[in-house]
Amino acid sequence: PQLTATEPGRRVVRARGTYVVLRELHRWERDPEVLSTCHKVIQVLIGEEPGPGMENLLEVTVPAELEQRLQRLDREEEEQWRKSREQGQGQGQGQGQESPQEPPR
Repeated sequence: PQLTATEPGRRVVRARGTYVVLRELHRWERDPEVLSTCHKVIQVLIGEEPGPGMENLLEVTVPAELEQRLQRLDREEEEQWRKSREQGQGQGQGQGQESPQEPPR
C-alpha cells in the first residue's frame, strides 16, 4: 500500500503492469486477507486519481465516522470471503479454481 499512496508511486505501479499480475493472483488466491488487499490495490490502480490535496493518500484525513464504517465493511468483507472459502473447501473446490468474486477487468 505504501507504493500506491502517492501519485508518482501509482504511476510506476501502473506502468509496470502490476494490475495484470494482481488480477491473475486474485483468480487463484484463497487467503481472505490476501484477496482483500489485492482487491483494494486493484481499486486504487484502476480508479481515477484523487483531487488536489489528496496526492498522498497516507496524509488524507478521514472523518472518524467514515473510518469506522470502512473498518466495518472490511470486517464484513473478510467474513464473507471466509464463508465462501469454507463452502468451497466443503464442496471440493481446489486451488486454481475461480475465486468467489472476480476483480474488475
